[in-house]
Amino acid sequence: MLLTGECSDRLIYRKVRQSDFKSWLPFFVDMRTSEHWVMEHQPAEQGCIDWYEKQFHRYQNQLGGMNALIEKSSGQLVGHCGLLVQTVDGERELEIGYSLLPAFWKQGFAIEAARKTRDFAFQHDLAPSLVSIISVTNLPSMKVATANGMTVEKTTEYHHNTVNIFRIWRDQWSTINSSQ
Repeated sequence: MLLTGECSDRLIYRKVRQSDFKSWLPFFVDMRTSEHWVMEHQPAEQGCIDWYEKQFHRYQNQLGGMNALIEKSSGQLVGHCGLLVQTVDGERELEIGYSLLPAFWKQGFAIEAARKTRDFAFQHDLAPSLVSIISVTNLPSMKVATANGMTVEKTTEYHHNTVNIFRIWRDQWSTINSSQ
């Protein structure tokens, strides 16, 4: 389910590497990155270690995973986007998840990556629909989901957070693609 070797206009998609750690650590240092998500507070370095362990666990257990997003022009790590196997309200779902380093916010990278990930999932028939799980307070991520053709299906609790479940179905995606 990884987009390894894929590219979009400004991004190269590849597997997360342990060598990305130092580039990704600022995500955990900047408190704005966790302001919409209730979780146990821990030192930034431990948060980053845990995040990497989770990604490698996903890779090894066919639970999807994040792709490192590399900016073509600079070679810098922009963030991550990928297809993640999740359980929401007892149902197995395929989620488009995304997180960017704050230095790359508000530049369209999240929308570009989410759309590429959506297209990849539907082109490879990975699921009949895709979701994005977004805190009800996270307006920037909601804008990305909406720009990705998703609409709010419901509000629910997920890992002690009140979230909106945004969804797009394959037939909705086909309509979007045929109009472009």
